[in-house]
Amino acid sequence: MGVEGCTKCIKYLLFVFNFIFWLAGGIILGVALWLRHDSQTTNILYLQLGDKQAPNTFYVGIYILIAVGAVMMFVGFLGCYGAIQESQCLLGTFFTCLVILFACEVAAGIWGFVNKDQIAKDVKQFYDQAFQQALMAESDTNNGKAVVKTFHETLDCCGPDNAIGVITPLWRDDLCPKKDSVLNTLFESSSCHKKIDELFSGKLYLIGIAAIVVAVIMIFEMILSMVLCCGIRNSSVY
Repeated sequence: MGVEGCTKCIKYLLFVFNFIFWLAGGIILGVALWLRHDSQTTNILYLQLGDKQAPNTFYVGIYILIAVGAVMMFVGFLGCYGAIQESQCLLGTFFTCLVILFACEVAAGIWGFVNKDQIAKDVKQFYDQAFQQALMAESDTNNGKAVVKTFHETLDCCGPDNAIGVITPLWRDDLCPKKDSVLNTLFESSSCHKKIDELFSGKLYLIGIAAIVVAVIMIFEMILSMVLCCGIRNSSVY
């Protein structure tokens, strides 16, 4: 015997929420793949300075996001099917998956909050090391110059956030993007430290907004799934 009345409304409401959840999982998976293959981040994070690889902490968060998006799509499908079939077993499994996914998301959010400044800091330190090598190198055998030029061309910047960085466009024009004139080179060149902060902070904000939206949907789904499961159990008694 199927559910009736308010419980039936909850059944279809849960189905709608699960469909939205499934779509959100697809969107998150798509955004994560875009962030993973974004030309700016890949150009920078694939660089190698001698034997040292560019910091890849940012990619750890992206891989977590890819896994979350894929699991969300599976859980969303499970919830839709369980709601339509009015299966207590499927709804219980769905609720358990939601709790685990919610706990993982909270853990990932804490990790992201703790490391949000560290990611940009590590990349800036890597850039500074390459910049120092590029200034001191007497030949092209040192790849510091190639690393620095990749940073400058990718982010349209020149030099670190200090006095040396300000005058770098004038005395090392071989390292910086070419401008129309000397004045444009001096005044339009942005600090690479600032550009690195903008690059990663913007992407982390995007991830944070997506995580908050998904968390709200999951809370509603956990409540609705439990209410529906109790309604199915009560209706089966009569």
